[in-house]
Amino acid sequence: MPEIVVLSGAGLSAASGVPTFRGPGGWWRGRDATELATPEAFSDDPDLVLEFYGARRAALAGIEPNDGHRALARLQATLGADRVWLVTQNVDGLLQAAGRELGLSLTVVEMHGTLWSVRCAQDADHPRVSATLVAPEARGTCTVCGGLLRPDIVWFGEQPFAMDEIRDALLDCDTFVSVGTSGLVYPAASFVRVAAYGGARCIEVNPTPTGGGFHEVLAEGAEVGLPRWVDGVLARAQG
Repeated sequence: MPEIVVLSGAGLSAASGVPTFRGPGGWWRGRDATELATPEAFSDDPDLVLEFYGARRAALAGIEPNDGHRALARLQATLGADRVWLVTQNVDGLLQAAGRELGLSLTVVEMHGTLWSVRCAQDADHPRVSATLVAPEARGTCTVCGGLLRPDIVWFGEQPFAMDEIRDALLDCDTFVSVGTSGLVYPAASFVRVAAYGGARCIEVNPTPTGGGFHEVLAEGAEVGLPRWVDGVLARAQG
């Protein structure tokens, strides 16, 4: 089990300029984007939903990791994936991109899935396919069963990925860090309580602190607070 578990949310990618598709401004072609992020929307109009997620991928063109992503990449690269778990609510793949800048393949638990792959709508255990191999408006099909391919995203009403593993890690870790999350979306909002129950020191990095359950708060953007915090962790580890 890891010593450090880091949960990252939209605030980690904010300084990179990742477009927001949830909350104020989260509209696409006159539709509330959250209405398209449901199994029901995909069942009713799969072409529209596929086009929406194609537009989300296109909106990430040219967007690069920021110093917050790079700090977390450096932390895992230095201490190892067995000691540092990177858990993210983000679907943009920027943490992995930060690892590639270092010539490394990071281990990231994407609890809400990823924009960069699609999966069988009938069986989530069937092989995933790179989303870049499927045109944004095309209906790809599963090579195993012929079922329609859907975005590899956890939609509203669906269970996030790897919850049992994440819970075990939270109960066993020494340090839990929440980065750029609102503290409003469950089950991630409960992570600080689970980690604290297990005896972890809980740290929040957020320019607008949530105010609940943390032992230490760095009230600043991830691109500022994370590099300094990671520098301190690595200095202590190497000293």
